[in-house]
Amino acid sequence: MARYTGPKEKLERRLGTKLFLKGDRSNSPKSAMVKKPYPPGMHGKTAFRKVSEFGLQLNAKQKVRIIYRLMEKQFKSYIKEAMRSKKETKELIIKSLEQRLDNVVYKMGLAQSRDQARQLVTHGHIVVNGVKTNIPSFQTKKGDKISIREGSKKSPYFSHLVQGWLPKHEAPDWLKVDKGNLTATIERLPDLNDSGIEVKDLQLIIEYYSR
Repeated sequence: MARYTGPKEKLERRLGTKLFLKGDRSNSPKSAMVKKPYPPGMHGKTAFRKVSEFGLQLNAKQKVRIIYRLMEKQFKSYIKEAMRSKKETKELIIKSLEQRLDNVVYKMGLAQSRDQARQLVTHGHIVVNGVKTNIPSFQTKKGDKISIREGSKKSPYFSHLVQGWLPKHEAPDWLKVDKGNLTATIERLPDLNDSGIEVKDLQLIIEYYSR
């Protein structure tokens, strides 16, 4: 299945909730969920219909998958692996998602969206413990240091654009960010509370994949 490349805010309108896929725009009055708080399509202005139990499970799955910008196959593999584990399933799902390198780059403030963070990783701008790493799904761990490749530091993106939003960015407390040097160290592993994902959504996702 090809990656969705259409209007990101249409995905939010379809699910009826903000997913913060457009950086600062998601918090502005220009946000589609502010201007058009109803589903896309010719019947969009009618009220949201009552959703079945399966529909709730599907919506929860789509919401979390889209937030982390994952394809169905990859997202499913994270859930199935967590379900097979003897550890706490919900916490394991969150750790798998939050510890992805593209998510860490986003959370440390080097990008305004996970899509942008994924590009930084795949284009070879990101270094983990001194080693260039261009795999967005790379699983970081406690103690890892994330930085910018030396040859990328002087690029207009890092020398000018990032400086426009990074000073105002608040990174989660599991990341120790040095904004001056554009580096971050993973102080501890993220948990459910750090993710912002609701417990009920994770339960619905587990139920969806348990069918």
